[in-house]
Amino acid sequence: MMELAILGLPALRIIDIFDIVIVALLIFYIYRMARGTNVMLIFWALVVLLVAWRVAEALNMRLLGAVLSAIASVGLIALVVIFQPEIRKFLLFLGTKTQLNESLWKRLQFWRHQQQSNKGLNYEAYVNACMHMSQSRTGALIVFRRQNSVDELISTGERIDALASSALIEALFFKNSPLHDGAVIAHGNKLLAARCILPVTSRLDIDPNLGLRHRSAIGVTEQLDVLAVIVSEETGAISYALGGQIHHDVSPVELRQALEKYEC
Repeated sequence: MMELAILGLPALRIIDIFDIVIVALLIFYIYRMARGTNVMLIFWALVVLLVAWRVAEALNMRLLGAVLSAIASVGLIALVVIFQPEIRKFLLFLGTKTQLNESLWKRLQFWRHQQQSNKGLNYEAYVNACMHMSQSRTGALIVFRRQNSVDELISTGERIDALASSALIEALFFKNSPLHDGAVIAHGNKLLAARCILPVTSRLDIDPNLGLRHRSAIGVTEQLDVLAVIVSEETGAISYALGGQIHHDVSPVELRQALEKYEC
């Protein structure tokens, strides 16, 4: 810091380092959410326009500079319109990660309740159901609530509030069942709702062979703090998604370990 002062540069304070770290994390999370989508293409197009505007001003190119200046003057409104889905997704991400709508005391109380209730959880119903559906090539999608509310997802389907059992889960996903289309929402030993509609990921960097169930599982875990389990109708493979990342072809033991580890 003494050397910076000698060179005529402002001294680097602790708060400056903290400021840089926050901005770096913000840029990282925005990049991670936008990676593989059309947002990155639009972002680079805007960078090119900005550079062209600065070059036009430096070279005194009045007509081009005036056009680019007009574009820049309405740029903020245009960005809000263009990136509306991404802005909503980012705000949902912040709300999910920080849980701003809950006090610290409520969060601690919820965590204690989770720790106590998880001791009595039995994931065999889910694991056995997925095993049987895998063998019969029955497509399934189960979303496990973790800490955040999933009322928005539940409102898109049929509320059932039933104790989880292998037979009930298999019956819900049976092809002739009126509730088989869509996702089942679960929490602990309880099935909350069925036939729920999930947001589909807009990422372009995922395997194009993945079907709607897998894309929905990735999409919902990108936006909410949930774990999604998928049984493929084509191959019978069991997969699970968390945080926008999908884990393919897991064994029943690995599925049980994931449910226990992430406290579903």
